[in-house]
Amino acid sequence: MCLEIGNKVAVLDADIRGVITKIVGDKFFVLDADGMEYFFLKEELVKIDVEQKELSKYSDINNSILKEKQSEQKSKKKTAFVKTKNEVVMEVDLHAEKLVKSTKGMDNYDILSFQIDIAKQKLEYCISKKISKLVLIHGVGDGVLKTELHYLLNNYPVKYYDASYQKYGQGATEVYIYQNY
Repeated sequence: MCLEIGNKVAVLDADIRGVITKIVGDKFFVLDADGMEYFFLKEELVKIDVEQKELSKYSDINNSILKEKQSEQKSKKKTAFVKTKNEVVMEVDLHAEKLVKSTKGMDNYDILSFQIDIAKQKLEYCISKKISKLVLIHGVGDGVLKTELHYLLNNYPVKYYDASYQKYGQGATEVYIYQNY
């Protein structure tokens, strides 16, 4: 390999790349991108014409083991976030302002009773239409509505738990409805 002034080189045992600026005897002086100048022996340098990432674009790898590993990684990434079933999920927002135009003239007991009635109607609708999941959005608040909902749900053939924190925060309950087909 013939190294000359102006050649781009990489150092074999270090992460240094640069341009040969001068040659003094058997010492080759290399200026890196940061402006630092080093000297190396010819055996420690490799001439680079094209960056490795540029070469990788055009490489055609026929190694069967490598191809197998790449296909495994792709298949794992796809299955991590894909739902296995297409199921219908009904979401019901039980916030009072979403259910009625105005709460004027209603006290807290009336609002709570109305919210529980709506939740009961939606739950019975899901049971009759064989919808397996219902998400009741109740908000955080003091937890009164959530407590009443759990009391209601204990009277039905359902399993319930906190819904996804990422999607609903802490103010939702997911209900799984057991279906007899």
